[in-house]
Amino acid sequence: MNKISPICEDFSYAMVQPLSTIMMVQDMFKSGRLDTRPEIKNKYMSIAKRATEHLFTLINKIVTISKLENYKLEMNRTEVEPTPIIEKLTEKFKSNVQKPVNFIISLQTKTAYADNDYLGKVISNLIDNAIKYSKESVEINITSEESECYTILKVCDNGLGISEADQKVILQKYERATAAKRSCKNGASGFGLGLNFVDQVIKAHEG
Repeated sequence: MNKISPICEDFSYAMVQPLSTIMMVQDMFKSGRLDTRPEIKNKYMSIAKRATEHLFTLINKIVTISKLENYKLEMNRTEVEPTPIIEKLTEKFKSNVQKPVNFIISLQTKTAYADNDYLGKVISNLIDNAIKYSKESVEINITSEESECYTILKVCDNGLGISEADQKVILQKYERATAAKRSCKNGASGFGLGLNFVDQVIKAHEG
């Protein structure tokens, strides 16, 4: 119970924050104060859009983890090309972050046997973590290579790192570990769903 209580608080906050933002923007639009200020109106529309996307991503992630844990979600694995998936994600993150991000991409494989949608979500989660848990700037190396049985995809960064003790539990659901400690000084927040999601999807791929 002692562990669940703060998790519930974090989860509630994570849901309430984007909802409050959406409601605030909606009220501003209703008031008519922005009718003659199109530039500011567009700015607030972008803010509301990002809040909506964040909320949708959070809910979708929780539902997906639940389905994976109950063996109700199957991966639609086909031969997919990682290059366009990664290029789309890198452009997205470059345009949305406030710190310098340098991507170094070296893909030695043209295809991978994976679920196209969930492969993109896994890579997106890892890039998001790399940016979230870094200092003033971040360098992210994305590489791929072939082994005898697998396509090996790596996302490496120059971030803050994870202690050996935390590495043993960081993939568990709701395990925030170093994330909680970093939140005070680096502004990073979360409640342990991202890496668990990645772990569950990779296992569902039999990887």
